[in-house]
Amino acid sequence: MAYSVLVVEDQDIPRELFEIYINSSDHFDHLLSISGAGAALAVCRANRIDLILMDVMTELGTSGLDAAEEIKKAFPEIKIIVVTSMPEYSWLARAREIGVDSFWYKDGQKDSLLDVMERTMAGERIYPDETPLIRIGNATNHEFTERELDVLKELTTGDTNAEIAGRLSISIATVKSHIGHLMEKTGFRTRTELVSEARGLGIVIKDKK
Repeated sequence: MAYSVLVVEDQDIPRELFEIYINSSDHFDHLLSISGAGAALAVCRANRIDLILMDVMTELGTSGLDAAEEIKKAFPEIKIIVVTSMPEYSWLARAREIGVDSFWYKDGQKDSLLDVMERTMAGERIYPDETPLIRIGNATNHEFTERELDVLKELTTGDTNAEIAGRLSISIATVKSHIGHLMEKTGFRTRTELVSEARGLGIVIKDKK
């Protein structure tokens, strides 16, 4: 019996590719594709789902990670593979924390995804060692410390250094120091340039909650 697969993906091309990959295998059966993660739990309640391919950023701003957490609590037997093209640094840790089975960065390779699906259904947990390497200015995202990335993410809100310091429970001077290091590493002249580039590349994505 083939495994029943739900695809949660709001972009047409990746969704169609996932469907083609699934239908090319005798081991998987494409049940349904939906654009918003907010409906995924209801689909699981109404159907037998064995595996979900779950994008993180879906229709209407709904989070695939939030949906995955809800589904794992209600249906721990359902396997979930997070699929994303965004290198946001915190998603790997969050996925592990909430019990997501595997994590795959979209690269267009059918065999790679099908292999992860097969191994995940066999009980393996497949995760990349790190986020994709992305160049930003004169640096790469792998050259930033986790705290620098925390500050960079908060910078995308447009809030003041004092507000950022309060949220991260650090001093204003420490926030300024981290910003200085980010500017020095990347070579950007303004924090607006830095934030715009980081957000556009998906290096930091602020949760809307």
